[in-house]
Amino acid sequence: MKITSLECFIVPPRWCFLKIETDEGIVGWGEPVVEGKANTVKEAVNEMADFLIGKDPLRIEDHWNVLYRAGFYRGGPILMSAIAGIDQALWDIKGKYYNAPVYQLLGGACRDSIRVYSWIGGDRPSDVGKAAKDIVDAGFTAVKMNGTEEMQYIDSYDKVDEVVARIAAVREAVGNSVGIGIDFHGRVHKPMAKVLVKELEPYRPMFIEEPVLPENNEALKEIAKHTSTPIATGERMFSRWDFKSLLADGYVDVIQPDLSHAGGITECKKIASMAEAYDVALAPHCPLGPIALASCLQVDATAHNAFIQEQSLGIHYNEGSDLLDYITDKSVFQYKDGHVQIPQGPGLGITINEEKVRKMAEQGHRWRNPVWRHRDGSVAEW
Repeated sequence: MKITSLECFIVPPRWCFLKIETDEGIVGWGEPVVEGKANTVKEAVNEMADFLIGKDPLRIEDHWNVLYRAGFYRGGPILMSAIAGIDQALWDIKGKYYNAPVYQLLGGACRDSIRVYSWIGGDRPSDVGKAAKDIVDAGFTAVKMNGTEEMQYIDSYDKVDEVVARIAAVREAVGNSVGIGIDFHGRVHKPMAKVLVKELEPYRPMFIEEPVLPENNEALKEIAKHTSTPIATGERMFSRWDFKSLLADGYVDVIQPDLSHAGGITECKKIASMAEAYDVALAPHCPLGPIALASCLQVDATAHNAFIQEQSLGIHYNEGSDLLDYITDKSVFQYKDGHVQIPQGPGLGITINEEKVRKMAEQGHRWRNPVWRHRDGSVAEW
């Protein structure tokens, strides 16, 4: 069996899908994208195609190493996201070739389902109490929300009080048994992060996510002194080498690699195993489409330290198209009692509606994240 073509589709709301075809008619799908840079990743995939056309798609480890190591410049969001989508599609082909779900080829499942959480509140969180109650009433047992708007290096306690009030409203609305993930989104700098994590601790967050930007991960040592709340990070880290020092330093409790950014199934399985050796939990980042989620679930099935999975159904970014719009069997992601079953079909376990993909690719998208500024005119972290 040989790879014959790679074709990318830029589809709304902000995704890129990849189709890899073979000379035996087996097709694999991947999701290589950086939100806001979809076309850039598409071109990286097109460049990498030169190393793949005519090759055996089943040699996934070798292809991964060629795409990563054969380039003098390596790593980073664009190249690793391109590799990630290719890797997902190759695993999809391999599973279909052997008529088995990917998790069976990774050693078999250690769980049948995994807990999922749902987003509330949007970029500038508001009415979060009611939103959280609605999500819990729909069957979810955990929510995640942005904790803050823009925040200066040193900011007012009025903003701290606003954050605390929002989290308090959620906790009051949903009770003590529901998990609350609080995403700082890298909007907060070390001085204010120390204040916030201490102030929020009485509300028992499930975790605090990206309390500082990943390039400032050394600050986690000091932040950890101010809270017993689990600290999560990793969505903007792209390889096992990026995670190496973070895990060795010992101040992170939950890692969140993104299977469409951090080298795909092959790499994230290795990152998960590294984290397990440091007694660190896994909660893959996935505010993306159905292919990315299916890939996450295949790794979750085999990773003992996976405890919860992000998913994008109804997320504020999904305007016009949503998670289920591009798959033929929407029941594959049916949530029950706050969990989702691991897909059992061959490959990634989903069937892409190619006709829908091609139709929506004609529309495409040019999604960009907002540019925020502080009152003094300086650029704020979004």
